[in-house]
Amino acid sequence: MGLFKRKNKKYSTDTMDNGAMLITVADPKNPVAEQFRTIRTNIHFMSVDKPLRRVAFTSSNVSEGKSTVTANVAITWAQEGKRVLLIDADLRRSTLNTTFGVPNHHGLTTVLTSAVSEIDLSQVIIDSGVENLDVLPAGPVPPNPSELLNSQRMTAFLDAVEPIYDIIVLDVPPLLEVTDTQALSGKLDGVILVVRAGVTQKAAVSRAVEMLKISKARLLGYVMNDVDGEDAAYGYGYGYGYGEEEK
Repeated sequence: MGLFKRKNKKYSTDTMDNGAMLITVADPKNPVAEQFRTIRTNIHFMSVDKPLRRVAFTSSNVSEGKSTVTANVAITWAQEGKRVLLIDADLRRSTLNTTFGVPNHHGLTTVLTSAVSEIDLSQVIIDSGVENLDVLPAGPVPPNPSELLNSQRMTAFLDAVEPIYDIIVLDVPPLLEVTDTQALSGKLDGVILVVRAGVTQKAAVSRAVEMLKISKARLLGYVMNDVDGEDAAYGYGYGYGYGEEEK
């Protein structure tokens, strides 16, 4: 009999299997779609002194809605007239390909593992079908996601696409699950933390914020997802800062 027993966590794979719900495309006049536009506007408030060109959405753990929030906020930027590149940098649990119905045979891992010095980006970046929005799926699952995201090649890739787009939006892995996001955060202008009401534990949020501080990431704020109640801003809310302890 083993001395130690680890309870396996059961996470939803619905977004991976079926894609995120794109309410901003399906029903742009819906109150929830309006909340995503509010989130976009609030993020703009954080870029008064310096434009935000590379923004990532993450969460503490999986199944907290980060991929749905990421895709819908990216679409609102595109609907605003911005040229947007949405990158699936969650190399272990990719969702972008199912969300937009694009192939995942090639993607970010193709760019980062290729031995070719120059890559034709038109071969990996795909038109999403939403005006002004291009997508880069994750690609095949690699054995070393953290090393790839922290590589010089990742830096070179972001530098190469930045002049082409007004904003680059990345869906990155949950902070408490793997070290990928910490490895990548230094290459970004800001990170937004998605928190799911009734699911995300306060201790998990505190730990996620601590990890962002350690990696010297700029936390732009948080999105409260799946809020219930009449005053719940139709399910989504936006907040600023690192938390009460910073005040």
